[in-house]
Amino acid sequence: MRRLLGKIAIDTRPLGIPAYRRLWVSTIVTAVGSQLTAVAVPKQVYDITGSSAWVGVAAGVALVPLLVFGLYGGAVADVVDRRKLLLVTNTGIAVTSVLLWVQAAVGMSSVWPVIALLGLQQVFFAANAPARTASIARLVPPEMIPAATSLGATVMTFGGVFGPMAAGALMPVLGLPTLYLIDAVALTATIWAVWKLPPLPPLNAPSRHAGLRDVVDGFKYLAVQKVLLASFLLDIIAMVFGMPRALFPEMAEQTFGDPPGGGWALGWLFAAMPLGGLLCGLLSGWTSRISRHGAGVVLAVIAWGLFMLGFGLSNALWLAVLFLALGGAADIVSMVFRNAILQTAASDDMRGRMQGVFIVVVAGGPRLADLAHGTTGALIGPGPASAVGGVLVVIATVAAAFLLPVVWRYRFTPEQLGPPAGKAGPAGPVGPAGKV
Repeated sequence: MRRLLGKIAIDTRPLGIPAYRRLWVSTIVTAVGSQLTAVAVPKQVYDITGSSAWVGVAAGVALVPLLVFGLYGGAVADVVDRRKLLLVTNTGIAVTSVLLWVQAAVGMSSVWPVIALLGLQQVFFAANAPARTASIARLVPPEMIPAATSLGATVMTFGGVFGPMAAGALMPVLGLPTLYLIDAVALTATIWAVWKLPPLPPLNAPSRHAGLRDVVDGFKYLAVQKVLLASFLLDIIAMVFGMPRALFPEMAEQTFGDPPGGGWALGWLFAAMPLGGLLCGLLSGWTSRISRHGAGVVLAVIAWGLFMLGFGLSNALWLAVLFLALGGAADIVSMVFRNAILQTAASDDMRGRMQGVFIVVVAGGPRLADLAHGTTGALIGPGPASAVGGVLVVIATVAAAFLLPVVWRYRFTPEQLGPPAGKAGPAGPVGPAGKV
């Protein structure tokens, strides 16, 4: 049993590396804290305005800087010391959380300071995330990159499950301002963790300012690196065609019998995917032994489409939750292999920009899915809309793999990334690609 658990349980070897362990711990804090704020901000906006439309405005304001500065932040991460960038952006995130706490504690009645601070915080977050993820390949040996990406994906999923639950439990007891304060204190602690990281300067160029040309160069690089292009395309296919969350409220009430205003079914539908992803992440040790990362992404996205088809055809709540949980597990597998491809198939001087594109895809895809599924569900019903979306995921994924066969053939070979972390000088390993 011990040997079996060793093969399937999440691979924790990267946590034995102090620098990566500090980055990972700071990621946990950021993941949970961001979810506290994600619950507190819309609640405060609604309390001030009494309008869901204003909540939508706040979400739109948050999305714009995430898209814009996700791309620019990735370019910056490729030309400066990533440790310094993480220090600046982590400090910015913490300061905006403090300011959110202050305005909530004094009882400000205007919604605009809340929205402005949320937008500013998203600017810092969008610049922080590419640098954080692009640093992984500099902190761990090449053979541990899949395990490190799995650990990161698991804690982000954990934040998505635990953060909203903690916010819902703490808000009635401690009050909304205290959620901001908890987030601010925790984020301040992450600054120390980042401070203890080794310097992460650019490997192939001196530190300089990033400009629009760097962003454009990132897209040119993406057009040449077909395996990276395919990984982003597959994620877009999965999210836009196959993410049915916009249908959850209607299905909870019309299909699964929730009362008006919400009930258990709605909660289970929203929680099922993160729970399935978390459980899969905890049992992801086997991913470290898979070298066919491209094939892993293709098969995981196809599985996602089939599970969304099953969800759309489900008339029983337990079955719908099961299919959503399986979909969450497939999404984690896809995320692990996609992140591993980004870490290994991109050169170090492009990893930040590729992570910036990744953030834009992850942030924008579900929003497009909400629009597509919402309009389609209104025309043909929520169940059929989800089922059709699942079928389209399968068809489009097979077509993408056929048109871009490089993704199916892609293999990860650690030796092509160079020497392990810590054996290539203070900057860490250099590495362009895996083997196709």
